[in-house]
Amino acid sequence: MLTKIDLCSMALLKLGENPIQSLSDDTATAKLARTLVDVVIDSLLAMHPWHFACRTYELTVNSDGEFNIPSDVLRIIKTNGRVMENKIISNTNQITIKAIARVTPDKFPSYFASLVATKLAVEFCIPITSDQSVFRTMVALYESELQTAKFIDSTTSINTEIEEFSLINVRF
Repeated sequence: MLTKIDLCSMALLKLGENPIQSLSDDTATAKLARTLVDVVIDSLLAMHPWHFACRTYELTVNSDGEFNIPSDVLRIIKTNGRVMENKIISNTNQITIKAIARVTPDKFPSYFASLVATKLAVEFCIPITSDQSVFRTMVALYESELQTAKFIDSTTSINTEIEEFSLINVRF
């Protein structure tokens, strides 16, 4: 079962550093990890419609006539309403949204876990090593892993269903 500590330790190992035992340690590396791990994970999840992070939500209107976006949603991919801050405005009583949701590290596929560890290594590199050469190497590795992860994710599941395409709907 993969944890945030495991991901941070993998990143540190990529930099030739010792792994951490806890995010609550009083070491400089643990403080850095504690500060960056959630932000890095959320930004990587939100940057691409990863199959493992996509969810469909059925929302009902609240007392203000709006729809509250669930707290685990990082990015809305598809909705029939208009997104305003943390709410959706629509003239219906119920809507369906497709969104990218927060996923815990134990649910990450291996290609994404490796990507997170490499991105963390990029973020940790300058504060820990101050080595521009290692930083450039980590950035190149991250860019390569990002392309690979997107490819693997996009070929994992193929959607053969055409959703709400007007030219198809007219024929039936």
